[in-house]
Amino acid sequence: VQLVESGGGLVQSGGSLRLSCVAYGSSFSIMTMGWYRRAPGKQRELVAHIKSGSGSTNYADSVKGRFNISRDNAKNTMYLQMNSLKPEDTAVYYCNANVVDLIIDTVIDYWGRGTQVTVSS
Repeated sequence: VQLVESGGGLVQSGGSLRLSCVAYGSSFSIMTMGWYRRAPGKQRELVAHIKSGSGSTNYADSVKGRFNISRDNAKNTMYLQMNSLKPEDTAVYYCNANVVDLIIDTVIDYWGRGTQVTVSS
C-alpha cells in the first residue's frame, strides 16, 4: 500500500487548506486513518484520526473547531479540511493508515511521505 498526500502549501494566517491522502494498492482493507504533523524542532503529533467502520473521529485539542477530518471509503481517500490556520500549524503533515493485508491477514501501519503546510503571520 502506498499513501500519497497532496494539498499542502503556503497560506496566510486565517486562511484554509484541504489536504488529501489516497491509498493505492490491492488486496487490503483500511481500518483507521489519521493525520499527524511534525513542526520544526518538535516531535510528531497526532492531528486527527478517523475510524473506518464507525467513522468516529478525534482531534488534537489545538485543532478542534478548526480542522475537519473525513473519508471517502469508496475512493480510499482521506481529507483534512483546515480552516482558521495559524502560524503554529506550520509543519509537515503526514498521512497514516492501519491496513489489513488480506493476503497475509496481518495489520500493517503505513505512512505517507508528508506534505508541507506553511502559515505566514
